[in-house]
Formats: sequence, structure tokens, C-alpha cells
Amino acid sequence: MKPGLRNYAEIANAISALFRPYIEVVIHDLETEQVVHIANNFSKRELGEPSLLHEIDFNPNDRIIGPYEKVNWDGKRLKSISVVIRDDSDKATGIMCLNADVSHFHIAKQAFDALIAVPDNGEKPEVLFKEDWHERINEFVNAWVIEHGVIIQQMTGAQRKALVYALEDSGAFSGKHSTAYASRVLGLSRATIYNYLKQKKQQTSSE
Repeated sequence: MKPGLRNYAEIANAISALFRPYIEVVIHDLETEQVVHIANNFSKRELGEPSLLHEIDFNPNDRIIGPYEKVNWDGKRLKSISVVIRDDSDKATGIMCLNADVSHFHIAKQAFDALIAVPDNGEKPEVLFKEDWHERINEFVNAWVIEHGVIIQQMTGAQRKALVYALEDSGAFSGKHSTAYASRVLGLSRATIYNYLKQKKQQTSSE
């Protein structure tokens, strides 16, 4: 290996050691267009074989190429990036390619996606949610704060009262213990909510 590339071989070894077994680092000599160093070889390439730089659309003016996606010999997906090595005169002399085996992460992502997925049939089980005032309060409060552009923790007293009134109009307080639950969600005491509801009733009676 040429002296100008030898130091980069040590860098390649360090990177592959730090991220083993997920990172392979390959160094190419641009003069010979051959592979001159491989650290943590999982692509089954060999020293001295052609670099095949056309695969990464190499341009001598490039400095960093990628990230881009490749497929390994075993079908595993690789996320790669290439760094152009230059000498003191800024002439491109080599390329250091870092190949990350991300197939394990894709498998993990698929597992998480399957775990959190809910069938999108547009409806909730009627029996389960028929009397679920927890769900009704949660959904109503979430929709209300989004519509009004506020955050529960930062709402004023007037905004909290308006939300209690809206919850009452929606029938959210018809469930047993629903007032206690709403008080925890809104950060109000039950006495305050009962007082708001009393005021609302009085206003309605006087109209």
C-alpha cells in the first residue's frame, strides 16, 4: 500500500473496531483502481480486485459521496458513504468507503411496526368503547386544545372553564367518576369543576 494511504488504513481499522460488526471500511487506490485495504470484511471483497468506482458515480472533484444504498452478496441492505482521500496538493489519490450493515435495524423496525400497528378499519369495537368515558374525554380534550392552539399545562382559568363547559355539552360527565378523571386531566379540583358546571347551569337557566 502506498504511504499516502497507509495512515488511512489505521483509521479504517479504528472505525471498524468501534462499530464492529456493523461497519466495513474499504480503501481504494485511485491510481490502480484496486482495493488495497479492507477492515471487518463482510462484503467478501479481496485485496487487489477492481474498485468498480462506476458503481458510486465517482467524480475526481468529489470529496464526500453519499450516503447511498447498496445490497450485499447475501441480500442484506447496506448504507454506505465514501470519502475521497487527497494528498498535500489536493490531488485525489484514494477513496475510503464505509459500509454499514443496517439489515438488523430494518428487522427491528419491522418488529416494532408490527407490535404497535392497529388494524385500520376506521371503527373502534362498539362494545369496548360504548361506555368508555376515559376515551371520550381524552379524545375531546385533545381535539379541543388543538383547535384552540393551547397546551393544557399553560391554559388560563378562563380557558379551563370554557373546556369544562365544552365537555359538559359533549356529555363527557355522564359516566361514573368521569368528573374525577377530568379533574386530573385538566389540573383542576373536583370542587372547581362542580362550581363551573353549577355556573353553566345557572347561565342556561337565566337565558
